[in-house]
Amino acid sequence: MYQKYLKMLGEIPLFLLPYLNVPSLVRLKKVGYFCGMDYASKNIYNFREYISRYDHSLSVCLLTYKLTKDKIMSISALFHDIATPCFSHVIDYMNKDYEKQESTEELTKEILLNDKYLNTLLIKDQIDINDILDYKKYPIVDNTRPKLCVDRLDGIILNGISWTKNITINDIKNIINDLNIFINEDNEKEIGFKSKDITNKLVDINTTINNYCHSKEDNYMMELLANITKKAIDNNYLSYEDLYSYNEEEIFNKLDKVNNKDINKLLIEFRTIKKEDIPDIRIPNLKNRIINPLVNNKRFL
Repeated sequence: MYQKYLKMLGEIPLFLLPYLNVPSLVRLKKVGYFCGMDYASKNIYNFREYISRYDHSLSVCLLTYKLTKDKIMSISALFHDIATPCFSHVIDYMNKDYEKQESTEELTKEILLNDKYLNTLLIKDQIDINDILDYKKYPIVDNTRPKLCVDRLDGIILNGISWTKNITINDIKNIINDLNIFINEDNEKEIGFKSKDITNKLVDINTTINNYCHSKEDNYMMELLANITKKAIDNNYLSYEDLYSYNEEEIFNKLDKVNNKDINKLLIEFRTIKKEDIPDIRIPNLKNRIINPLVNNKRFL
């Protein structure tokens, strides 16, 4: 279903092709979009398909280009998740950053500046690396909630495709075709919609996703993997840096070789626990994934 969505975004422009092979980006092909839960108990998570952070990066980039035809903004969008560690937001949980879930983003500039292949491409294309280091300066790509941006919209679509399964191909087509760029109340460009019906559909889809993210099952499993990872780091089986240099398959291979009863027990629980055995825990101050998109330049809600 992701591939069908990708086709709706158009052909990959020629200028972009070399950037898809940047080593620090290619690592994200085996960093899942769903925070390591592809390896969790199938009784808790039953994803329709595997979607990686690379997939997300590509669709954010292509949707940005479809809407703006801005090459530099689109390249910046392609690398917006370059600092994503293995297990993604699980590491924010480990860092006790439940509310913003941005604790891992600080390495973005360092990773991009140190990628020699990327820098060679930028020099060849006469692009100043400073123009792509901070994707947050492009409000089309990223802005603050409850506004809508391409990164947020793509996340809703990907979650709807594989996790909550409450979005159809026809829904995605209607959403993309209804998109427009407006000037919001802060005098910034922001994506929005022309139709209230399409907007209402997206808000409903997102509400379900937000409920999933606040469920006891997701809270418990995210905390469980965060606990496993922290114990592995504290006992020197992993380093924090490993989360940025290896992919998730490699990290789990490392964890499987650990000779530690506590970690071994938690790994078994992570992979086999049943829904009825999940304790009713709630994470305080957990990020609220609300949206209030523009409809013909006015807030929907």
